[in-house]
Amino acid sequence: MKRKIIPLLIASTALIAGCDQLSNTTSTSSEPVVNKADAIAVVNGHYIAKATLEKLEKEIAERSHGQVFPKEKLIEELIQRELLVQDAEQKHLENSAEILAQLDSAKKTLLTQADVQDFIKANPVTDAEIKAEYDSKVAGENGTEYKARHILVKTEDEAKKIIAELDKGGDFAKLANKNSLDGKEAQNGGDLGWFAPSQMVAPFSEAVVKLEKGQYTKAPVKTQFGWHIILREDSKAQTPPPLEAVKEQLMPFLQRKKVQTMVENLRKQAKVEILVPLTDDVKPAAAPAEQPVAEEVIVEEVKDKNGKVIAEEVVVKEEVLEEKPAEAKAAPAAEATPEAKK
Repeated sequence: MKRKIIPLLIASTALIAGCDQLSNTTSTSSEPVVNKADAIAVVNGHYIAKATLEKLEKEIAERSHGQVFPKEKLIEELIQRELLVQDAEQKHLENSAEILAQLDSAKKTLLTQADVQDFIKANPVTDAEIKAEYDSKVAGENGTEYKARHILVKTEDEAKKIIAELDKGGDFAKLANKNSLDGKEAQNGGDLGWFAPSQMVAPFSEAVVKLEKGQYTKAPVKTQFGWHIILREDSKAQTPPPLEAVKEQLMPFLQRKKVQTMVENLRKQAKVEILVPLTDDVKPAAAPAEQPVAEEVIVEEVKDKNGKVIAEEVVVKEEVLEEKPAEAKAAPAAEATPEAKK
């Protein structure tokens, strides 16, 4: 079976950009001397170091999710890059203002990263700090999880009619399958599974918390998605994950906290003078008269892989309304009553 090989030279800007920006493949006077024994190839008298190939192999493995490229392809990539570098240097492109600015920016970026790594190395996160963070933010949370079903409809009247059917002994799951607008839950009896209150919008979670086990809401619950009838099926105390299970997630968080504190201390000790205004005092020119615009605000729910609502996105749609004669505008008022519609 043939393997698909990505042309490395073409893909290098996306795949391996930056992995060897200041490497031994450039012919600058400040570069380390590479001996023939430590080289993989020589191009017009310039050696390409074995370390450069190793670095490229590692970089590609990380960026291509473990995909391995033939060594000859990688060596050819480095040779072609070296040829381009030498050609650019013959044209003295390294002295152009644009390249010098980019090199200066790259240098500052590398120094910033190096300083952060140096600080983290000198100030490692201790097991005691991880344990303290775990006890405070994870083990200390004695929350409750809830298992519930719901039926979502457009109007309060629809919700009240369904509640009336439930009061007469109607089956909640069957009514959810028949009436609910929530696509996935409408196919499984409105089942939402287990969730923490924070995973649901406030009116919904507040209603669930107030319910007793096996009880449904006697009044419709309004959210930005519509009107809900909610059945609380069960609840249980949240069991926090063990320390070892979250240690890897806590480590980078604590590292960032340490770095942030270090940067704040540097800022306090530094003499800084801001030379530009922080606010824009220029008043915008008067906008030309615009046509009336109707705005429709739509709240779209974002769910996780289990179908639980974890966030909401607000989408505003605008539509320009055409000016109509006075008599045309008055027409909808005549249609407002059921008698007029008939």
